Amino acid sequence: MAMETLKMSPILFFPLGCTTKTKAATMLSHLSHTSSSSISLSFSSSTAFRHRLRPLFPYPPFKILKFHTNLPSFSTNVSMDSPRAAGGLGSSIDSLVDGLEKQSLSEEKRVKMSLEDLNWDNSFVRELPGDPRTDVMPRQVLHSCYSKVSPSVQVENPQLVAWSESVAEILDLNLKEFERPDFPLLFSGASPLVGGISYAQCYGGHQFGMWAGQLGDGRAITLGELVNSKSQRWELQLKGAGKTPYSRFADGLAVLRSSIREFLCSEAIHGLGIPTTRALSLVTTGKYVTRDMFYDGNPKDEPGAIVCRVAQSFLRFGSFQIHASRGKEDLDIVRTLADYTIRHHFPHIENMSKSDSLSFSTGQENDSVVDLTSNKYAAWAVEVAERTASLIASWQGVGFTHGVMNTDNMSVLGLTIDYGPFGFLDAFDPSFTPNTTDLPGRRYCFANQPDVGLWNIAQFASTLSSANLINEKEADYALERYGTKFMDDYQAVMTKKLGLPKYNKQLISKLLNNMAVDKVDYTNFFRLLSNIKADSTTPDEELLVPLKAALLDIGKERKEAWTSWVKIYIEELSGSGVPDEDRKGSMNSVNPKYILRNYLCQSAIDMAEQGDFEEVRRLLKVMERPYDEQPGMEKYARLPPAWAYRPGVRMLSCSS
Repeated sequence: MAMETLKMSPILFFPLGCTTKTKAATMLSHLSHTSSSSISLSFSSSTAFRHRLRPLFPYPPFKILKFHTNLPSFSTNVSMDSPRAAGGLGSSIDSLVDGLEKQSLSEEKRVKMSLEDLNWDNSFVRELPGDPRTDVMPRQVLHSCYSKVSPSVQVENPQLVAWSESVAEILDLNLKEFERPDFPLLFSGASPLVGGISYAQCYGGHQFGMWAGQLGDGRAITLGELVNSKSQRWELQLKGAGKTPYSRFADGLAVLRSSIREFLCSEAIHGLGIPTTRALSLVTTGKYVTRDMFYDGNPKDEPGAIVCRVAQSFLRFGSFQIHASRGKEDLDIVRTLADYTIRHHFPHIENMSKSDSLSFSTGQENDSVVDLTSNKYAAWAVEVAERTASLIASWQGVGFTHGVMNTDNMSVLGLTIDYGPFGFLDAFDPSFTPNTTDLPGRRYCFANQPDVGLWNIAQFASTLSSANLINEKEADYALERYGTKFMDDYQAVMTKKLGLPKYNKQLISKLLNNMAVDKVDYTNFFRLLSNIKADSTTPDEELLVPLKAALLDIGKERKEAWTSWVKIYIEELSGSGVPDEDRKGSMNSVNPKYILRNYLCQSAIDMAEQGDFEEVRRLLKVMERPYDEQPGMEKYARLPPAWAYRPGVRMLSCSS
């Protein structure tokens, strides 16, 4: 696939030192293609990708495709056991859950198992090429998808401090298993799980836009892979379980603070209805780990801990990239791994037939037609692109910023994966990044996530192209579908957040401008917005009363700007004919009251480091139902206190 380097101005990018007024004037300037600070992105040479991807679009930046038949959205067939937030975060998420409901068994019919009774299958090590060596010496692992390795972390009286009952449910695990005295030993890696085969995965990736070569599971060790009563495949993985051949110069361990953050956010994102890896348990090791959190030459000893992560697969874009990067002799591994992934995780693609007639016009020279049923790898690339687009649209909807969207942190299943320096928006700032390493360029800031997702899909498509699995037109089409899917899902998300009868670009654009100028809290504002009544007779001086708690310390000029916006908003609502209470219920089902703000995490971490884990458990329970009012828990919806902006709370490094 012909590739070229384009200078693309990131969406809503504001240089460091930019004033609030400048940000407001620049924000969502949809026709501008220049920026004082730009990032270099490699894309297909097709003119279809020369436009930026934006959250709000004055016109489609991607060319209109002429379909021979309606191409279905591929991103609705994976089963993530993700709960439906009433009203949903996009049609693909709703469809995903609909599929789950149809195939799920009743609770009465599901057998709860002990750890010894779990149905281990271990297809990854059975069907894919592995490392012939079993040592953990840091090295380049060639011609292999994994290395067999056992956990080696040192433990001393390990303790189970938090667990997810809903994850146990999807594994068919009896909840009484958490009470076993040997559970902490098993899920710290000190004792092996009977039936599992442990390994570390080999993968590479682009880090901050630069190819980094082999990365791999440096401190994550998969315990094994099982199949539950729904015939779903689930992989159990310990993060912080010791060295692997991919550890490079690191110790393979994890500390309590980062483990708490990953445990809680995995379950919080799931509670929001967004596809994600899950977390079964959090275990302390009883040992200390030395970390230099700020990379400032002042390391300190911190409590060690291990999270058991759970996902149907931890395969990443980088799992394929590493083999394509190593030349012709490893290109066959790309095909083998793609076949494995499609067979086990995208079986509907494996079973496609010509009768599906999934053909489309490229809209390019000669208006040629490509039939996806003639190439399963092309159909797969399209689905990966769509799932990624849908995922990022849902992130934007709740104000989630991943922080490290390297290609090794992008799941081919469209899951949120690898919780490092993440953060939710507090005061609305499109340039917010929770990652101190990212500060100079803000490549992975909130507003850039859609663009970065497209860039990552381009790298993935290039990998499949280099292995001769897809051609240039098919690769281009996967990128086209990313753009179309993101636009569709993002616009649907924002329309539902505002309770509008239809998408209104101007209204939403003006709202986000206002929020940026006044640094309005993203989550609390949208939750309060449902209190607006569609009553055009409301006096001007009363229009902002329902939003008073979010519009703090604004002067006369800004009050006038907000009053003007609310009037237009009410006019739009009045035309829908939807009763206020019905709209309020619908809006509250997609606008969470509770999000995992970084200061809440830090409060739980501070207590946990003193041996008190009650706040971790309490926070877990609150985040399991983020759309519910939860009387008595209102303090978890408060704005961040002043101390929340200190180093190591709102922004973090990649250190663990």
